[in-house]
Amino acid sequence: MIISAPTDYREAARRRLPPFLFHYIDGGAYAERTLRRNVEDFADIALRQRVLGGVGEVDLTTRLFDETLNLPVVLAPVGLTGMYARRGEVQAARAAASRGVPFTLSTVSVCPISEVAPAIDRPMWFQLYVLRDRGFMKDALERAKAAGVRTLVFTVDMPVPGARYRDAHSGMSGPNAEIRRMIQAMTHPLWAWDVGLRGTPHDLGNVSAYRGRATGLADYIGWLADNFDPSISWKDLQWIRDFWDGPMIIKGILDPEDARDAVRFGADGVVVSNHGGRQLDGVLSSARALPAIAEAVKGELTILADSGIRNGLDVVRAIALGADAVMIGRAFVYALAAGGEAGVANLLDLFAREMRVAMTLTGAKRIADLGPSSLASERQL
Repeated sequence: MIISAPTDYREAARRRLPPFLFHYIDGGAYAERTLRRNVEDFADIALRQRVLGGVGEVDLTTRLFDETLNLPVVLAPVGLTGMYARRGEVQAARAAASRGVPFTLSTVSVCPISEVAPAIDRPMWFQLYVLRDRGFMKDALERAKAAGVRTLVFTVDMPVPGARYRDAHSGMSGPNAEIRRMIQAMTHPLWAWDVGLRGTPHDLGNVSAYRGRATGLADYIGWLADNFDPSISWKDLQWIRDFWDGPMIIKGILDPEDARDAVRFGADGVVVSNHGGRQLDGVLSSARALPAIAEAVKGELTILADSGIRNGLDVVRAIALGADAVMIGRAFVYALAAGGEAGVANLLDLFAREMRVAMTLTGAKRIADLGPSSLASERQL
């Protein structure tokens, strides 16, 4: 398959992956309305084309938490990334480092912190869930700090697991799931050889390091379900804010009042996110939630956005709506599954190329030039 656009990687990943893995990353919660809206609402945003502005060379660099990024994109935390390519978190982190952007390691990654951090020449970010097991949380934070992690992404929109019906249909969960997964792997020999056989161990590396024993895919959903904490509140996070002396980002903000609470809490940033449509179906898309949040807290903390960003044009749209940078999840995992480290690096190159075209044609020479004036007015729509 010829890859000429970022969205081509989705089909390439579908062909290569066993269905349970493809649908796990591709699916959302309930009827997947928010999942679809995330993509559609970004695509519906009209930019204001300007010509003959003498833009010249476009500068995509930006500063985020005292880091210089070659483009305003961060690889988001995605659980089980190591099941999509052999030692997938390491490959994705290397690709991100080679293109001068951060990689965020998930709490429930296959590769542990101790494997990923030494593989790259720039500090990675680390994501943590709110969990009942405070001992695990403290252990993970200590391991991250020891590995040189400075930026913590704290995910707060998973106090309970979302209803992801595709997982039961595909074999990720449900009756006879283990047998179904094995049969699917056998019918996808490229994945079975590269990841199934050569990509071991297939466990949750960070969890296993804490528990002192393997925590495999069969334990994944059960362990998470047992450890989600629906009783958590802002005051319960204070010990983490006190412990963590680097930038702390709250991920999963959709409401301006929650964004203001994040400011009062002392967060350094927020991620406007609905978890890629994987939690509560029917909520606002990130594209629709972002402007009000930017109006409420812009300048008081750093604003990132994810959920529905599939290409470089969406990055430009998100920044014009008020984000300082974006996170991408599904987009890079599709590329990782299809082409490994080289696929992710190429995806980032495609994003950069699309951003340069969009910025040139909206009259923006630098990232800071993007804003509400880059958008078509309501009367033009």
